[in-house]
Amino acid sequence: MGLLKAVGFRGLTVALFFFNLLVGLAVGIGVNWGTQLTHPLPPATVVKMLKDNGIQKVKLFDADSSILNALSKSGIQVMVGIPNEMLYALANSVQAAENWVSKNVSSHVSNGVDIRYAAVGNEPLLSTYNGTFLPTIFPALQNVQSALIKAGVSNQVKVTIPLNADVYDSSGSDMPSNGDFRPDTKDLMVEIVKFLSDNGAAFTVNIYPFISLYNDANFPADYAFFNGYSSSINDNGKIYNNVFDANHDTLVWALQKNGFGNLSIIVGEIGWPTDGDRNANLQYAQRFNQGFMSHIKNNAGTPMRPGPVDAYLFSLVDEDAKSIQPGNFERHWGLLYLDGTPKYQLSLGTTSSNGLVAASGVQYLDKKWCVMSPSASLDDPQVALSVSYACANADCTSLGYGTSCGNLDIRGNISYAFNSYYQINNQLDTACKFPNLSVITTSDPSSGDCKFRIMIRSSSSSALNAGAGSVEKPSCLIMFVLVSLLVFTLL
Repeated sequence: MGLLKAVGFRGLTVALFFFNLLVGLAVGIGVNWGTQLTHPLPPATVVKMLKDNGIQKVKLFDADSSILNALSKSGIQVMVGIPNEMLYALANSVQAAENWVSKNVSSHVSNGVDIRYAAVGNEPLLSTYNGTFLPTIFPALQNVQSALIKAGVSNQVKVTIPLNADVYDSSGSDMPSNGDFRPDTKDLMVEIVKFLSDNGAAFTVNIYPFISLYNDANFPADYAFFNGYSSSINDNGKIYNNVFDANHDTLVWALQKNGFGNLSIIVGEIGWPTDGDRNANLQYAQRFNQGFMSHIKNNAGTPMRPGPVDAYLFSLVDEDAKSIQPGNFERHWGLLYLDGTPKYQLSLGTTSSNGLVAASGVQYLDKKWCVMSPSASLDDPQVALSVSYACANADCTSLGYGTSCGNLDIRGNISYAFNSYYQINNQLDTACKFPNLSVITTSDPSSGDCKFRIMIRSSSSSALNAGAGSVEKPSCLIMFVLVSLLVFTLL
């Protein structure tokens, strides 16, 4: 798709339904609320944090009852999600769809949860799925809609499908006006779009300028942001100086060419990660997210769609248990660290504060860390095995070239890996018993931007205690890149 290339990623998430000003009043702001964490904040704590920040809409990736109960009577609008794994059952059984709606929508609406959308699947037509969900996504959508109607909630709760931006392209051109749906899914997409239109629903798309930069070394970096790009694209009088507008309007053209030019569009995910890649850092994330908020705040919209932009920022907090198959950055999309602490200055325009408000009442484990023992030798044959074990069972995505901890020396890298495992296992003494290599310290080993974090106390993480024991055998899950880095440094 040329410069318009933008791909989104999966993950249990929460949506930041952005900043739309209408006649000077904010009509909605939201975030993706992902829950793939080893130590999640209590739902009540998160809901209070959402309200403290004036966030009025939230997007979920499932329908967790504890989260929905916490959102009851909060005044926050909700999009509940149906994971892709459920599509087959819902597509093949109307009763299954009715049961899902009864349990996850109707009961919570009756309990005061302001559910507005049911998201059927999450990027189910992503090209990397190789058509896995092609046979089930549309029947599942139809059955969920029928179930909402039967339950009497279809006027309030609308169906949608969060789709990746790769469902459309511009035929190798940089011009949005060449946009159309991807040939291999076009017939299905037109069916889906017609169904959404007939039922008063919206087209939800995930747009990720970061991925354009990540996937293409020749992509002009400034084009991913909302300022600084000097080589604007002129598409028949429509001027594009950022990839978000261009990507969004490629979709507008695709809809228009297929007879649905007025269908509402929701940007289901958009954001920028802060670690795990050389282009994922605090400065770029602040530049992008603040630039995006400023870009849409005056209802300027895009060249093809002037007016308010509905969008969900991705995402609320980091998720240290997400898959890193797409890249190490996947665990660092949060506006906040996993303890609810803001990462950088970001004004949403919804409160009197010029920055985000942190989570309140968060409790932490003791101020102690697991590090490499000063007496341990780098030549010890257990070093590489122990680091591999720790990283495979914890989170070492802040290590590596261009990351926040990229400047650590070899002993620092090893200490970071050990401490990550130790904290994720709730500082159990047995989680810092790497053979003749590790020691517990009360001196913070953090260095510059590289933070050796202390884990928060979380009741939902208690099960981890049972599985953490003395580290004697390496995991079969080897983090090749990190171990290679370690070996290379040792050499």
